[in-house]
Amino acid sequence: MRAGLIVVGVILIGLGLWVTLGNGSYQKTDTIASIGSAKLEATHDKSIPQWVGIAGIVIGGIVAVAGISRKN
Repeated sequence: MRAGLIVVGVILIGLGLWVTLGNGSYQKTDTIASIGSAKLEATHDKSIPQWVGIAGIVIGGIVAVAGISRKN
């Protein structure tokens, strides 16, 4: 369990850094117009907000420190 917490913490820190540095994005599809069964859709790339990356770093740090300081 202790090693698992450390690994999860390090993964969260890495993902948080990745998002904070501007590399995280997702695609969002919007329907622009719809006539009958025909649809006109547009797909946009949106970046993940920077606060999500910062939260990942903080939570990952807490989890990693909990894994390191946990006594068996």
